[in-house]
Amino acid sequence: MKGTRISSIRSVASVVAVALFVAGCGSSPSLPAAGSVIDSEFDPTDQTNYRIGPGDMLQVFVWRNPEISTSVPVRPDGKISTPLVDDMVAVGKTPTQLARDIEEVLAVYIRSPSVNVIVSGFQGVPEEQIRVVGQAANPQSVPFREGMTVLDVMIAVGGMGEFAAGNRSRLVRKINGETVEYRIRLADLLNKGRIEHNVAMEPGDVIIIPEALF
Repeated sequence: MKGTRISSIRSVASVVAVALFVAGCGSSPSLPAAGSVIDSEFDPTDQTNYRIGPGDMLQVFVWRNPEISTSVPVRPDGKISTPLVDDMVAVGKTPTQLARDIEEVLAVYIRSPSVNVIVSGFQGVPEEQIRVVGQAANPQSVPFREGMTVLDVMIAVGGMGEFAAGNRSRLVRKINGETVEYRIRLADLLNKGRIEHNVAMEPGDVIIIPEALF
């Protein structure tokens, strides 16, 4: 009797172990949490690591030379033209790098030029943009910034749409040339404040928000 009971317990334990193993194999890989919003390093005004992309609007200030200071868009070919500077490549550079390059050209005409470049309209390098598709309030591409989290992205797109199934959302990411999908629980993050679901973003990530099934 005792042996039969032990055997039954072992059988149940085996079934539970197999079920857990199967469930684990069928679930999406997990993403590391980005920490609390307070600890997040994301700052939408920080242009230190931002890389300029086509369509960005740039304000170019030349100290003590307002006549050649200007605002220009980055053309589709990735270049800009300002007074005394023709067809300079801007795409892929940080604002600081572009400012130094402009200074180098202006040094031919101006003694010790000091240039400051500010990005006033952001697009970013296309391959680094984060794309939000599906049931977002405003599906769109969002420029990637260092320290950006999924919460920052959702704020940028205005949150989820009325019929979004937030907890069935997926994050698609390229890792070593392979596409990997992660499950992200946006409803828990946005509606319940479950900050453990606030994951860090990477350049080129895609967030897919499905529609709820009725």
